[in-house]
Amino acid sequence: MSVFDSLIGQEHAVEEMKHAVTDAAKVAIGERGDAMTHAWLITGPPGSGRSTLALAFAASLVCPNGGCGECIDCRNVAAGVHPDVEHIVPEGINYKVDATRNLIERASLLPTRSPWHVIVVEDVDRFRIDAASTLLKSLEEPPPATVWLLCAPTVDDVFPTIRSRCRHVALTSPTFASITQQLTTRFGIDPAMAAWATRAAQGHIGRARALATDENVRLRRKQILDIPTNLRVVSACFDQANKIVASANADADAIVTPLDQEDDQDIRTAFGEGAEGKGLKTVERKMKSALKDLDDRAKSRRRRVLSDQYDRVLLDLTGYYRDVLVVQSGANVELVNEELRESIERVASVDDESATLRRIAAITEARDQIVANVNPLNAFESLLVSLRDPRLTAIVG
Repeated sequence: MSVFDSLIGQEHAVEEMKHAVTDAAKVAIGERGDAMTHAWLITGPPGSGRSTLALAFAASLVCPNGGCGECIDCRNVAAGVHPDVEHIVPEGINYKVDATRNLIERASLLPTRSPWHVIVVEDVDRFRIDAASTLLKSLEEPPPATVWLLCAPTVDDVFPTIRSRCRHVALTSPTFASITQQLTTRFGIDPAMAAWATRAAQGHIGRARALATDENVRLRRKQILDIPTNLRVVSACFDQANKIVASANADADAIVTPLDQEDDQDIRTAFGEGAEGKGLKTVERKMKSALKDLDDRAKSRRRRVLSDQYDRVLLDLTGYYRDVLVVQSGANVELVNEELRESIERVASVDDESATLRRIAAITEARDQIVANVNPLNAFESLLVSLRDPRLTAIVG
């Protein structure tokens, strides 16, 4: 087993990172290792696995076995609680300069139990010029044991001054066939279910697996895809928005609560809770500090998971209206939601392509609003009112 096993269709990138891991071990003991460097830029479209690769590389750098995927270090990186690996995700639409300065200060700290202090930064394209300039200083004069793993959709999205200081690793979208094969061979999923899940997830690996293995996820998706034909009156828009937000919060809690409990128990066990002897008060103080840090990370993790749930809803709606546009245009391509063709054709018959494009733009705007910390309920209420078409009621009502 390896931390890189979950990467699909990225063999070249995985080999490069594994080579870097080997040379990192040499560098850590003072030898030469040209495949290892202190700053990496990992780019790839959504679903390509750029953050998965970054975290896998981070785990392999702090793992004594080079990324076995089974030891406490690998598991702690996956859980987001390893003391020498920080996973940074922007909470707003941009990184702020004060937050970047704080990050630089933390990056200068020596690792506590590993050879490397690894900083994984998502969405580097969201650095404004002042924050980017602050980050640049650390990239130019990095602390000796610090490794930066920066992630972005494309290299062109990143300031030239930053990307020039990094070694670039480019990922591509995995093929539908490779995702389907991964679901069937690694997870034992029925081929027909795997093919449907891959298509429904629009090539997003994690989403495809969830759809293929979790009946609740499939049910949630069906509920979302029923929305366009159920917005009969304006009051229904507000009701559906409430249901979306409530369901997203419930799903986020179901995902993070077991992880939080497991991480809490791991820390208490590591500090020997309940033990007796000298130095107990010092150990208790350290454990309280570790638990406080865990609480902060747990809140950050929940925000990320909740954001993923909102994205899931918006992605499904985008796919639905993409299918409407396909039908309206007469394009001879497969629908994402082929099983809903009858519903999609009815919606397509009500309006024209320009109206469908406006609805897709409204979905994109709702996502931008949520990223910018607009109240999600307000964003979804506004979106669903924009999606409603009174003429559709006459057809489906």
